Parts: sequence; C-alpha cells; structure tokens
Amino acid sequence: MEAKVQTDMSMEKQENNLIAKLALFFAKIAERWLPDSFVFAVVLTFVTFLGGLLINGKSPIEMITYWGDGLWGLLAFTAQVITTFVMSYALALTKPVSQLLEKIAGKCHSPNSAILLVTFTSLAASFISWAFGLVVAGIIAKLVAKKVRDVDYRVLVAAGYSGFVIWQGGLSSSAALFVATKGHVFEDQIGVIPTSETIFSAVNMAIILVVFFTLPFIMKLIHPAKKENRFLIDPNLLEDSIDEPQEQSNFINDKIEKSRLITVAAGILGLIYLVIHFSKNGFSLDLNTVNLMFLTLALLLFGNVRELGIGLVKSSNSVSQIILQYPFYAGIMGMMSSSGLAQWLSDVFTKFSTSETLPLFTFWSAGFLNLFIPSGGGQWVVQAPIALPAALEMGVDPAKMVMAVAWGEWSNMIQPFWAIPLLAIAGLRIRDIMGFTTITFLYVGIVASVFLYVL
Repeated sequence: MEAKVQTDMSMEKQENNLIAKLALFFAKIAERWLPDSFVFAVVLTFVTFLGGLLINGKSPIEMITYWGDGLWGLLAFTAQVITTFVMSYALALTKPVSQLLEKIAGKCHSPNSAILLVTFTSLAASFISWAFGLVVAGIIAKLVAKKVRDVDYRVLVAAGYSGFVIWQGGLSSSAALFVATKGHVFEDQIGVIPTSETIFSAVNMAIILVVFFTLPFIMKLIHPAKKENRFLIDPNLLEDSIDEPQEQSNFINDKIEKSRLITVAAGILGLIYLVIHFSKNGFSLDLNTVNLMFLTLALLLFGNVRELGIGLVKSSNSVSQIILQYPFYAGIMGMMSSSGLAQWLSDVFTKFSTSETLPLFTFWSAGFLNLFIPSGGGQWVVQAPIALPAALEMGVDPAKMVMAVAWGEWSNMIQPFWAIPLLAIAGLRIRDIMGFTTITFLYVGIVASVFLYVL
C-alpha cells in the first residue's frame, strides 16, 4: 500500500517550538536529498569499495572479490531475520492481538496522546523483540491515525520507528545473546557472560529507563503545532484485514482447513518443545528459539489454517526489500572485514581511548559502522575481535563493551534499512520519516554517551 498524504491548510495561529522547527528542517532535507533505501545500500557499497582502495591500499580486483565472497555470507541469518519478521507480523494480525491493539489505539483523542501512545507502545514491544517492535509500531500507527484525524502521519510513524532504538538493549539483543551462549567464538577470551551482566546491567537499564520515559515526550515536541505543516492521511488507505471469504462447502478438506484443532495441535507441539528447551537450558534465547516462540503463539491464536495462510501471505509482502538489500550489506561487511577497513576504523577510536573513554568511543565507532552493516549480529562479528582485546588490555569490563557495541545500533535512526518493513506496513517512504527520526538519533546518542562514560 502506498499511502497518499494531504496537507491541512487551516491557518490556525500556532507557533512550532524549536524542536519541531528543527525536525521540520531535517524533514525538508530528507524529502529533497534522501534516496530510496536500495539506492542508499548501493551508494554505501561503492563508498566502502573506494575506502578499501584509498585507505587500505587494496586493488579493485581484491575489493570486488571481498564483496562477492561476502555477498551470501549472511544468507542463513537473513532467513532467520525474515522468519522473525514474518512470524511477528502474522502474530500481530491474529484476532486477540489485533483487538488488543485496537483497544489501545482507542485511548487516543488528540495528536499529543497519539504520539505518546505510539512511542510508548513501540518502545515496550521493541524491548521484547526487534521484529515485534517494528510490526507493532507500524500497525498501531495506522490504527491511531484512523482514530485521530488531525495527527501528522509522518511524525506518528516516525515515533513508532523511534521506539525501535532500544532493541539492542532489550531481550533480543544480538550481542548480549551471542556472548551468553556456550561455545561462542570469544569464550576463550571472555567466557560466557550472562544477560544479568549485559541486558540487565546497571548501565544498560539506566539507558533503557531514561529513553523509555523521556523519548515519547521528545517525539510529542516534534509534532508541528501549525496545522499547515501537518500531513494528514486518508483513513480509507489504512484498512488492514485478514478476513477470509465466506464460502459454503461440505467437503471434508474444507472442514479440516477451517478447523481450529489443526493449528492448536501444531501450536501445542511447539509449546511442549519450548518447555523442554527452557527446562534444560534455562531462559536461553537465540533467533531460532525466538522464531519458534512467535510461530507457536501464531498457531495457537489464529482461528484455523486458512486464517494463518492469509496472515502469512500478508506479512510476507513486507520483506521483499530486505531480501533484495541484505546481500548488499553482507557484501559491504565482507569488504570491510577482509580489507581491514573495520579494524582501521575501530583502531582510530581505540588509539585515543583510555579505560574511561573506551566504551564511549566504541559506541561511537559502532554507530558509524552500523551505517554500513545494519545488522546487530553482523556488526558484532566485525567489531568484537577489535573491541574485546582492547577492553581486556585496558581492564574494561567486557560486558560493558558488549553493550557499547550493541547500542551502536542507535544510528538505525538515520540508516533506512530497518525502516523498510515498518514503512511497508504504514505505507510511507523512507524520506517521509527520516528527518524526524534524526531528532531521536541526536537525543538517544547523547543519553547513551553520558551513561557509557559515567557508569
């Protein structure tokens, strides 16, 4: 769905605050200059290519080889990510979840309450799971926009995407789950680090709590007070239903497909496996376990096989751009790691670090690297071999370094890749929201920097 926006030209005399003016300034720049997310990926590919030539002295043939060798390096991870998103979206389309989201959306009666609710909801969902956060953000933004007609739809969707900023500090944090898994490749250096020392550490929870309880109000300030600056969405473009056609049939196969017993039986199978898994391993999470949890919940909550099929088809339509672009980012990762660019970049930051500033500089370098490798797992694989030895040499807690690298994902607010599925749900373009999420990037960057330096 490609949403069309209309401008409310009402000349009500209200002045935009300073933050709203700054956000609108960034929005104008994004509207004029920010290309499609695929163009962005191709441009970054050639920037990395030139970086390898000019900084590391590699030949064009070598850089092309690194790119080609890395192109499919994240294929298994790509499949896991796509599965996570499709299952999360399908789960959000089940009647119990969609009815809950409808009820939540019904609490809004003004643009301010709409922005606050969407941001809080997205933050909470993103803390649980990155994919669930993106899905819930897109759906709740659409539902709220149907209830509150005078809210700027761009800011509403940007507020939803802004909640995604905390996912690497949440329960699905790639880096934290990686080092909490027995047998990880850095176990000989740092051992197995439980999530109590990463996700639930003092520094991470401080960042989470401050962002959670302040970011919604920052987003509220971004909303234009002047009605002539707002972009309003036609509610007819926001319909989202998985109702199946009503067909009368007495065939056995039709009755089986409409029976709730099939999906419930499959869901119980998944539920039993999860109980066995957690009883043996404790609350140990990885992408496969998370995907099974979402699949199991979807099976238990969908009414029948046909409803499940319609939901999966609808959710699958939103991941085509991820399938197209992820190989390019894998190619970028291949060039950066094999050419030494990633190590050069990390060395630039660590060279001037002390034990007090190392986590802070690592966070900044991770944010820059994330522009080229917008994958929590992929970025960790590239940066950890540099960050962890530096931490051990300077006597810095490796657990803190894990979260410093993880929070580098905050630069997703100016990197369009992960906005793709959310925008597919909401029906907007990347240029419509990224000017507004630049404010989130600046604010969360300041908050995380302060806590990573002080604590």
